[in-house]
Amino acid sequence: MLPAETEERVKRRAINVCQEHLRKVQDLTRKIPQIVDCFGKNDKEKARQLFSEIRADREEVDKARRLVSQELAEIGAILLSREDFLRFTNLTSEIADFSEGIAFRMVEIMEHNWNVPNDIKKDLLKLSEATFEVVLRLRETMMVLSYGSTKVMEKAKDVEAAERAVDEIYRELEIKTLTGKLDLPALILLRDVLQLLEDSADKAEDAADAARILSLIM
Repeated sequence: MLPAETEERVKRRAINVCQEHLRKVQDLTRKIPQIVDCFGKNDKEKARQLFSEIRADREEVDKARRLVSQELAEIGAILLSREDFLRFTNLTSEIADFSEGIAFRMVEIMEHNWNVPNDIKKDLLKLSEATFEVVLRLRETMMVLSYGSTKVMEKAKDVEAAERAVDEIYRELEIKTLTGKLDLPALILLRDVLQLLEDSADKAEDAADAARILSLIM
């Protein structure tokens, strides 16, 4: 039987690497509302710069995810909940993947000068900000993991509420996009963007559920 101190120490190691990974995901997703703002202002140069930064950030997220896997492998059988930590990290890594896809499509629409009405651009900014809010609430949930399940449950409810706000904006904007006067290529790419934003919020909610499970073994 391993000493309690050893179990607590490896749990703290696992939490630390997961929190660092999520911090990098948050840093990346923070730039999505910024690139959508560039879209609204037709600032192509700044959008290209942000896309380049997002691609670099994605590499950092991947490195952090590999570090989580490496750390959990070194911890070994001491930590019975390794799979739960991995699931959390894999879910949040998908948010970074989606964000890179969003940025790529934003830049392509701008580069081709495809028409998108201003009211849709404004609502898209609202949706991107609401999605980032879900990620912020998720980070708060993960930061209280060592404070017990009650605190985590409370914070996870904030994630759910933020995700519902994303759903409401998404539904309205999807209809507005389909009925708006958009060039067909822009319509296709923009619907992808909307879906990726909603998917990001959904993944954050799934990650909050994973954090709930982790809190039960802390």
